[in-house]
Amino acid sequence: MAAETASGYIQHHLQNLTFGQLPTGGWGFAHTAAEAKEMGFWAFHVDTLGWSVALGLIFILIFRLAAKKATSGQPGALQNFVEVLIEFVDSSVKDTFHGRNPLIAPLALTIFVWVFMMNAVDLVPVDWIPKLAAIITGDPHLVFRAVPTTDPNATLGMSLSVFALIIFYSIKVKGIGGFIGELTLHPFGSKNVFVQALLIPVNFLLEFVTLVAKPISLALRLFGNMYAGELVFILIAVMFGSGLLWLSGLGIVLQWAWAVFHILIITLQAFIFMMLTIVYLSMAHEENH
Repeated sequence: MAAETASGYIQHHLQNLTFGQLPTGGWGFAHTAAEAKEMGFWAFHVDTLGWSVALGLIFILIFRLAAKKATSGQPGALQNFVEVLIEFVDSSVKDTFHGRNPLIAPLALTIFVWVFMMNAVDLVPVDWIPKLAAIITGDPHLVFRAVPTTDPNATLGMSLSVFALIIFYSIKVKGIGGFIGELTLHPFGSKNVFVQALLIPVNFLLEFVTLVAKPISLALRLFGNMYAGELVFILIAVMFGSGLLWLSGLGIVLQWAWAVFHILIITLQAFIFMMLTIVYLSMAHEENH
């Protein structure tokens, strides 16, 4: 495979199917990365949104099926799997979350399973889903990214939702005064009122940066790890198109080795996203006096 062909192949697989306003004024799909960039903020990544919603619905249907077939007698394989998963998440919440909120455990379960399912799409060979999409649409040049968590828009959207819950429960539990006091009276304090007033800007700067860093780090950690994993799979796929038998053989070995290792990554990233959400919400429920 020529260098420019390999470069084009990689760029093609890293471009999202984008829908937005075209330079002509109408609305449609972007055909190039430059055209997608020109669409601006209100462009939609159709592949990311479609797969996110589809996998979310699959998650709901599987758990609904398990709930409908649940029995107090001998459970089936699906019920056993769901129960083990629920117990695992529930024990994680009990060990980490120190407040009282019936929302936290269902939220943690949803985050873990949904993020895991979105990550797991990365195990499908990189050409299969894009080629299937091209066959369905009849457009052989269609760009299509199947892993939602390799799109920073998706990971940032999830992290901002968690951030909104952090702000909501911080104000609900501590009150407006308590929330503002937490941002302005920590970490440096003084019994002298005038010194404390002088420290407020410094405290606010430190605490505000810490607060804003939570959703950003939450989003970029998941995106960075999954993007790197996707890129490795794409680079391995380039080896298959090299035309060299020995390089294709090496690609097969690397493909299986990286896939096995990547199973750990996709599970770990889903677990980390869930645990950080629990920790952040636990901190939001703590009253500091």
